[in-house]
Amino acid sequence: MPITLHLAQRPEANELLARSPLAALIGMLLDQQVPMEWAFSGPYTIAERLGGGDLDAGEIAAQDPEAFAALLSRKPAVHRYPGSMAKRIQALCRYVVEHYDGDAGAIWRDVTDGKELFKRLNALPGYGKQKAQIFVALLGKRYGVRPEGWREAAGVYGEEGSHRSVADITGPDSLAKVRAFKQEMKAKAKA
Repeated sequence: MPITLHLAQRPEANELLARSPLAALIGMLLDQQVPMEWAFSGPYTIAERLGGGDLDAGEIAAQDPEAFAALLSRKPAVHRYPGSMAKRIQALCRYVVEHYDGDAGAIWRDVTDGKELFKRLNALPGYGKQKAQIFVALLGKRYGVRPEGWREAAGVYGEEGSHRSVADITGPDSLAKVRAFKQEMKAKAKA
């Protein structure tokens, strides 16, 4: 069954996210301190600037760090902090090459339970507990990767019918609900 995503709000970027596990991992990595659509469009922008097609972990890991940072910095920049994100993306890609032979999908392809999936994601450079839980939920809700216990491993992000994160975005209406939830949480944190 084909995967349909609405994370980047750009059809071509969403298509890349749907077919490329590495693009999805990079999009999630970029999803901090910028709007979600900007973060999840980043992998497509990187792919275009590298010559089009899919992303390759080995190719990105082998890039000259300064040249890769410059690639992310070109207007429009891939992220608000392109230099630091370039380093994080290359660290993520090196990890995927070293631990999964460059195959990002192998991180979840043979996983037997949600705890192991969370553990693998949490070990990724640039991923902490919350990002790993959100990605477990994204995999379960949007990609159909549902090993036993995945909802529990995703924590509150795995809840059915929630609108907490990118894992819950299915279109413009759910995007608005996720945004409203995040604004509400920020307001509560300030109070």
